Amino acid sequence: MTAIVRTLVSDLILPDGREASPALRFEGLDLSYEALWNGCDAFASLLVRFGLRPGERVAVYLEKRFETVVAMFGAARAGLTFVPVNPLLKSDQVGHILRDCNVRVLVTSQDRMAALTETLAACEDLRHLVRVDGEGEAPANVAVTEWQDALADRSGPRHRRIDTDLAAIFYTSGSTGKPKGVMLSHRNIVTGGISVSTYLGNHAGDRLLAALPLSFDAGFSQLTTAFHTGACTVLHNYFVPRDAIRTLTEERITGLTAVPPLWFQLIQHPWPETITGHLRYIANTGGRMPRTTLDALRERLPQTQVFLMYGLTEAFRSTYLPPDQVDARPDSIGRAIPNAEILVLREDGTPCAPREHGELVHRGALVGMGYWNDPMKTAERYKPLPGRESGYVLPEFAVFSGDTVYADEEGFLYFVGRRDEMIKTSGYRVSPTEIEEVVYRTGLVSEVAALGVEHDQFGQAIVLVAVMADTANHDAKSLLQACRQTLPAYMVPKHIDIRTGSLPRNPNGKIDRKALAESFRTFFAAGKAS
Repeated sequence: MTAIVRTLVSDLILPDGREASPALRFEGLDLSYEALWNGCDAFASLLVRFGLRPGERVAVYLEKRFETVVAMFGAARAGLTFVPVNPLLKSDQVGHILRDCNVRVLVTSQDRMAALTETLAACEDLRHLVRVDGEGEAPANVAVTEWQDALADRSGPRHRRIDTDLAAIFYTSGSTGKPKGVMLSHRNIVTGGISVSTYLGNHAGDRLLAALPLSFDAGFSQLTTAFHTGACTVLHNYFVPRDAIRTLTEERITGLTAVPPLWFQLIQHPWPETITGHLRYIANTGGRMPRTTLDALRERLPQTQVFLMYGLTEAFRSTYLPPDQVDARPDSIGRAIPNAEILVLREDGTPCAPREHGELVHRGALVGMGYWNDPMKTAERYKPLPGRESGYVLPEFAVFSGDTVYADEEGFLYFVGRRDEMIKTSGYRVSPTEIEEVVYRTGLVSEVAALGVEHDQFGQAIVLVAVMADTANHDAKSLLQACRQTLPAYMVPKHIDIRTGSLPRNPNGKIDRKALAESFRTFFAAGKAS
């Protein structure tokens, strides 16, 4: 069978001669490409029987497992839009996502559903819940379907889709606080899978370890690159360094992509010498890898290729540094991936000269479709490309990253910093406002500011500066406990600084974040954090 229209399922997981090959492996069990295709087809039938219209949203709130992948690709097969929800998120963040994009169907487990009881009751658009395991009470406003029943029937029509239709919404923190839904088409995701697998040299014999969340664009990319080439993705939850190293060895993993904090954890433990016999490459994304970490990894893995990458959820993937350039320019984020062009532009839209700082702008087939239901934010990031010849009637839209970079004389790019206040920590972009809103809701503080402070392991560590509302009964310890209860782990502050009076203000009367950030500039380097 040949897929003429390049949609996510038909182009990536249609078996075409690889029916018996393993597509996924989880907890010692394999799921073949034929079984994956049949599962996606059956789940698509269920969604159409639910009466969902083309493009309506199906959220998947699960850890990595077979059902997670089948649900996402099955939604795409049905002509619907899947929304992967990070399993680390707490009920408030999950509820925001479900309401923001009007989710109709939620796929989750009994334990997760029970923790969302109040949240789901407030999701007025939610109609169906597909439960992958367990039994128990369900919210009154939704109909519950058990997973085994969901895959019982593959008959029925599918909504017709083309490659520029919406396939997925990936949520990433927005600069104004609430997470924003990045819309990606079938074309965006398929092209990204083809591009990344090309420069990584993926093939049918590869075994890729999915260590990152599938709600993270780089994590989801482990599926698309593997499926495009007929490789196998090994699903791995709960990143414990010793377990991860053991899994790499026992599963004879050939490719691993991770973020700097995970690499830092891995180098704290011994690696078996035999691992270099099968680990063909490692790839870093989600922030600059510290030189000491890079050197330690290369010492442990002398035969393993190292790919240093940079990506935007808004354009899926953007740049990579080839392994043969790592020695010469280890601080570079490389050059554009295949089928993309990366520009460095001044504020007036003209190209920067070599080594002149400017904004990284991504153009090409991977440029997403904007932010769900947010025209103002979309207009800030997705803009018509300047400098087009007058003969072109329709504008071409590119992603303006908000990141300051420069290119050297050979065109290799170097990251300088962010133009906005977003915090880049553990591979996530986190809005300080989003953290502050949650902390204010605890009622423990009268003023608070969340800052991103340079950190060798995390890229930036989150520091919270706060004035307590009740200093007699609450302190930094109680505030930290409240943060752990209401924020996902990657948003929990690494340090809390309690102050009295009020926080410093700038001339406009706003909290002076720059002054606060400057006071912590060398905080972690100086070893002051507890």
